[in-house]
Amino acid sequence: MNAKKIVEYIVSWLEKYIKKSKSNGFIIGISGGIDSSVTSMLVAMTNYPTLILEMPILEKNKNLLSNKHVDFLQSRFLNVHHLKKDLSSLYSSFCHIVEDHSSSNLSLANLKSRIRMVTLYYYANRNNYLVVGTGNKVEDFGVGFFTKYGDGGVDIHPIADLNKSEIRFIAKELNILDGIQKAKPTDGLWEDQRSDEDQLEATYEELEWAMKITEKKKKINCDEFEGREYDIMKRYQILHKKNRHKIIPIPICHIPSSIKKKIE
Repeated sequence: MNAKKIVEYIVSWLEKYIKKSKSNGFIIGISGGIDSSVTSMLVAMTNYPTLILEMPILEKNKNLLSNKHVDFLQSRFLNVHHLKKDLSSLYSSFCHIVEDHSSSNLSLANLKSRIRMVTLYYYANRNNYLVVGTGNKVEDFGVGFFTKYGDGGVDIHPIADLNKSEIRFIAKELNILDGIQKAKPTDGLWEDQRSDEDQLEATYEELEWAMKITEKKKKINCDEFEGREYDIMKRYQILHKKNRHKIIPIPICHIPSSIKKKIE
């Protein structure tokens, strides 16, 4: 894998896209994770105005990796600007209105992601910026590990054709902070700080393996595998089927022209 060539290709793609869209710049939410760190670096390399937005919600500990990455970017790029907006009161107000304060409620976990999406688009609209997605290939097209109309609500996806292992290579090429490269992936939506692996019941590398096999074969029989490989393939198939509604385009009820003609 030629990481340098991929970096150059993505940066060029971003430059062409923003010119065509006639937008003024990019906006991206960062978490201190490897995906958002790599993506924000690639966006900054276009030299277009890039707004980096941190959006903590009821976070007990300061996100030091996120802060360090902001400093890392601003020390290298004059086009990078940073905002930090604590959305805790907005989130808490919603919980109060619906009378729900459960820390294990998936609906509320997804709400955090959707509040962040609304905030990103507020600043995007004000500045005529493009909202940049940070999802990788396994998340976006394999197991659908994102919030619909939350972190899945974006204008462009620069790294969505890259698997996690490939993104790790890109991170090394870009000299992303070592702490970020080694950090355990987490979506940051839960108070107990559960990792992505805890939720998915598999590592990204394991799911990447299952996705590659699935792409090669039209039909996969889990009984072809044994032990851990059986568990991974079974888990991949369950997640892919469960979250397929996020991966495919929104279904449209197409009315036959013969029926339409009758009501004209």
